[in-house]
Amino acid sequence: MTIRTTHVGSLPRPHDLLDLMKARLAGQPVDRQRYEARVRSAVLEAVKNQTDCGIDIVTDGEQSKPGFFTYIRERLTGIEPRPGKKVSFFDAERQAFPEYYEEYLKRAMTGGSIAPAVPIVCTGPVKYKGEEALKRDIENLKAAMAATGAKAAFMPSVAPSGVGSNEYYKSDEEFFFAVADALRTEYKAIADAGLYLQIDDPFMTDNFSDPALDDRQRRRFAEIHVEAINHALRGIPDEKVRFHTCYGINEGPRVHDPALGTVAPYMLKVNAGALSFEAANARHEHEYHYWEGVKVDKVLIPGVITHASNIVEHPELIAERLTRFAKLVGSERVIASADCGFSSQATYRPEVHPKVMWAKFSAMVEGTRLANARLR
Repeated sequence: MTIRTTHVGSLPRPHDLLDLMKARLAGQPVDRQRYEARVRSAVLEAVKNQTDCGIDIVTDGEQSKPGFFTYIRERLTGIEPRPGKKVSFFDAERQAFPEYYEEYLKRAMTGGSIAPAVPIVCTGPVKYKGEEALKRDIENLKAAMAATGAKAAFMPSVAPSGVGSNEYYKSDEEFFFAVADALRTEYKAIADAGLYLQIDDPFMTDNFSDPALDDRQRRRFAEIHVEAINHALRGIPDEKVRFHTCYGINEGPRVHDPALGTVAPYMLKVNAGALSFEAANARHEHEYHYWEGVKVDKVLIPGVITHASNIVEHPELIAERLTRFAKLVGSERVIASADCGFSSQATYRPEVHPKVMWAKFSAMVEGTRLANARLR
């Protein structure tokens, strides 16, 4: 068996699609057929670029999604925007480096999005309402696969912990499980369509760096996150599921990121056959040592290229990174990936330039080829 290649999901959207998205979110009249046709063609372009690069397990690049918060409001009932609501958002990092983050968050991440990132709250019963949008997403991806010859694909979906704050249910635990029941519709539809389901949960790691919580509270929240995810995944085969977590910050000091050894025990409890995590950035590359002391029966999807720098990693370095993991768990249980997505918010100015991103993907494919040759 050889190491395969994939990535985490989000890719930059074409500028003309962003124009349509921005107008639609602003409530301006947008021809629905024109909009949906452009989303469809953007998905085809994204998948073709991935297959041309040599990526084995592709995705739609989240071309239909303006960002996490907007996507959630489109898919679930009981969720409302709450402009002005104070939300814990990398508080330890921002307190340590206030001047840097004040400037950075104005132009990057949610600050660079085509629409303001408004906090969301649960104010009523949570039910799934996104069947039509989900059906389009699945159809667009499968059509692009058929047109390009892609053999395997995944589709990301938010974790229950990523659906804002609770103002309706009696407890956060009750809220997370209600969200899990609703999201199960999306999870099951993706897996039933023959795609890999990727659970996106940056909130698990963020929980461990929240200065408002003590260690006991952090552990309990992580346990609830895992229990809610597994509740949503019931009946879905583990081998159809990938779990992704990351640190949520792109270009930043990152000194308050929790260690992999703090988060990984909870990742391992998720009923997912594969784990996707950051392993390429300078704060976390050394943490591959964690896996030396752990019995792992899952596929590991380490980041071997970072979304937090415009430097293109050398294929030799990528091969070294992959070889470390393959020697620990076997090459058949390693998939090369990126640390995180390259445009989690729809923006005209992603932090890594699209041409640089594709060069990174090409380097990842070349580095994987080198690793496979050496491991043989």
